[in-house]
Amino acid sequence: MTDQGTRHTQPTRHFVSVIWRLFAAVGGLLLLGIAGSAWIMQIRPAQQWQQLGWLALFAGLMLLLTILLLYTLLAPVLALFRAISGTVHSYRDADYTFSLYWPHQDELSQLVTAHNALGDTLRQQRLDLVQRELLLDTMVQNTPVAMLLIAEQGHIVFANLAARQLLSEGKRLEGLTLPTLLNTLSPAVREAMDKGADGLFTVPVLKLNSSAADMAESGTAEAVADEDDGEQVYHLARRQFSLNGKSHELILLRHLTTELRRQEVQTWKKLIRVISHELNNSLAPIASLAHSGQELVRRGQTERLPAILAMMEERARHLEQFILGYARFAKLPAPRLESVSWSHFFAGLRNQFAFAGPEHGTDGYGLMDVAQMEQVMLNLLRNAHESGSAVGDISVELRPIFEGWRIDVCDRGSGMSDAVMTNALVPFYSTKRSGTGLGLALAREIIEAHGGRIMLNNRPGGGLQVSLILPGR
Repeated sequence: MTDQGTRHTQPTRHFVSVIWRLFAAVGGLLLLGIAGSAWIMQIRPAQQWQQLGWLALFAGLMLLLTILLLYTLLAPVLALFRAISGTVHSYRDADYTFSLYWPHQDELSQLVTAHNALGDTLRQQRLDLVQRELLLDTMVQNTPVAMLLIAEQGHIVFANLAARQLLSEGKRLEGLTLPTLLNTLSPAVREAMDKGADGLFTVPVLKLNSSAADMAESGTAEAVADEDDGEQVYHLARRQFSLNGKSHELILLRHLTTELRRQEVQTWKKLIRVISHELNNSLAPIASLAHSGQELVRRGQTERLPAILAMMEERARHLEQFILGYARFAKLPAPRLESVSWSHFFAGLRNQFAFAGPEHGTDGYGLMDVAQMEQVMLNLLRNAHESGSAVGDISVELRPIFEGWRIDVCDRGSGMSDAVMTNALVPFYSTKRSGTGLGLALAREIIEAHGGRIMLNNRPGGGLQVSLILPGR
């Protein structure tokens, strides 16, 4: 048996079977025995008892020679078997640095070659596994997400660097129980953990790992809470899984304050751009029309004043509708759910927009806020009619599914590009010159408030399909 660094390379030899070598040895011994017996019978023709003595002596010598020959042949084989047993035990202990050497070219050399190849494979797999574990450990330890692994009895068995810094000022957490750790944290953290579900929670800045008593003693809780930026937002996620046949729980804490503030700033910038653009588009014509009216009054040409005032009123009403649209989005009330007949619901929509269908499911009832759902459907149908689709190609399909109901609004317009599809549900995003970017965003807000979801897909052959999933039947 050799280690990896001193592995022997076997020279090229002719294949000689172990069986043939045994046959040759046994055959040689038989021939030697026959020849020796004949020689004794020929050379020593003495009395019979003397011949028997010589034959017995010769038989003893042959037996000794046979034992020596068998030992010579089998001793390397037994040593090889012991070496194989030793390497197998090494493999069981995850030590793959050993290999075997056999000087002959026979069946045992094939066994040794296969055994060494197995060792090479296991060693390479072990090396790859170690590298992957090292990479995974590096990623886990350096991720900004705090990770805690809780065993079945509530003991913390793993905590990454982010968890130590966030929850215990860099101290080790392994060995503590989760209740013990929670007692040292802010009450907001304990409340979030007690809910037993994923969610967001806020804590005073720099007070995540401070108990309420500590905060009261320090006298800084009120001061921190009074600051403009005195709260930090975290997302808590909990996952149950089985590890080595035992139940474990993975707790993830992610700091979202910076990301939320960055998104908030971007949203405000986008909102300001949209509002500024809309105000300019409305106020500039109103100012121009007011100036024109003033000039007409000065000249005494008042016959055109009603038309100018009508245009000013139109721009003012457009601006009013624009502001009301944003107000409705910002003050969307919680849905007041009630059971509504689908046939009655779609009949009301047909009074405002033409569409085909639905052909099935209208005899059922949906659980919804009628006013909000009508607003969603009217927005979707208006978009379908403005997409360039023929009126006859605009359809609505309704079908029951496992989750509740699915409504598909389909058209044969130009569809959406990938960039538009990605941002279509983002508030204030619009590709229309006079669009507010609130139609689909408001639809998503309403559908999600109902506990459902909205999906957008381009249709084969052109057009768009907007799918609404509503719970409950």
